[in-house]
Amino acid sequence: MSHVNRRTLIVGASSAAAFGLAGCVGGQQSQIAAAVPPALSPASASGSPATTVIGAAGDFGQMYGEIQDGKFRVAAVKPSDLDPAFRRTRVAYAGKEAPGTIVVDPSAHYLYHVEEGGQAMRYGVGVGREGFAWSGEALIHNKQEWPDWYPPKEMLARRPDLVKQMSQLQSGLGMPGGPENPLGARAHYLWQGNQDTYFRIHGTNEPASIGSSVSSGCIRMVNQDVMDLYQRSTVGSKVVVLGHVQPNHSA
Repeated sequence: MSHVNRRTLIVGASSAAAFGLAGCVGGQQSQIAAAVPPALSPASASGSPATTVIGAAGDFGQMYGEIQDGKFRVAAVKPSDLDPAFRRTRVAYAGKEAPGTIVVDPSAHYLYHVEEGGQAMRYGVGVGREGFAWSGEALIHNKQEWPDWYPPKEMLARRPDLVKQMSQLQSGLGMPGGPENPLGARAHYLWQGNQDTYFRIHGTNEPASIGSSVSSGCIRMVNQDVMDLYQRSTVGSKVVVLGHVQPNHSA
């Protein structure tokens, strides 16, 4: 298994906690970078697999309407908050990964759940901003519904506004699961061997951030999409994150 590769981290996944690189929350909405156009060519710099759209997974209201999930309500997504390019779509998939594998293409802001028969379910995602990008392979170690969030102390130092939202939970200072939690409705915890990478695939209550590079390294999805992925994914599945190509922004 290849090791996680990050621009600012060269000494192993355990250092992610020490440096606060994987807190799974980004800046405010005003800091969201411009969305990168979808990259559908297999010759892209990231090695993005070639895909051809087969069809939408359902109409917008069906896929992204309000959901009552136990004691919590998942708010409906406004069409204006989710670009059509990043809506859940079934595609013909030309990659070589085995069915059940999750492939993330940060440059195109897509996540693929590989299926049988040369197909995949494709979702739009938000990924790490410059300096927080990573690539490599990991496994889904565990999954949680409405997970608690425990930001590293380094993140709290960077974002003192978050401290007032924290409380003492069973595993330390954090935010209990719920609609206001940055991890959203579901989280997949990515490990390499017996080490937590501190990266997650999780939901978000900021659907407008999908298609952008804004997070602290984690892979965020619309809550309705991460709930759909949660039903398809299994503990132990491989996750492949392709090389990240940062967009060039003019001054």
